[in-house]
Amino acid sequence: MNDIKNNTAYHSLSQIKEQKEAIRNSIQEDDRRMKELWNKLFHHEPTHLKTPTKRFAGIMNTGANLLDGLILGWKLYRKFNKKNTTKKK
Repeated sequence: MNDIKNNTAYHSLSQIKEQKEAIRNSIQEDDRRMKELWNKLFHHEPTHLKTPTKRFAGIMNTGANLLDGLILGWKLYRKFNKKNTTKKK
């Protein structure tokens, strides 16, 4: 951040315009830096999936995780469904 003096005494409109332009430039530079950091943080290139082998490994990993989730869901469904379907005599 640029340090901008807040207690400057202005003697003409041109000084006010110069100060206003300096503040505007500072804000625009800060905005540009924030956008750059935001994009660097959230919009990075997928460098780990460049080769076909790594893409295949990623697909297999995703498939295994999906299968694991389905099996867990089925086990939980069966476990809690038995409690609700007890026969009353």
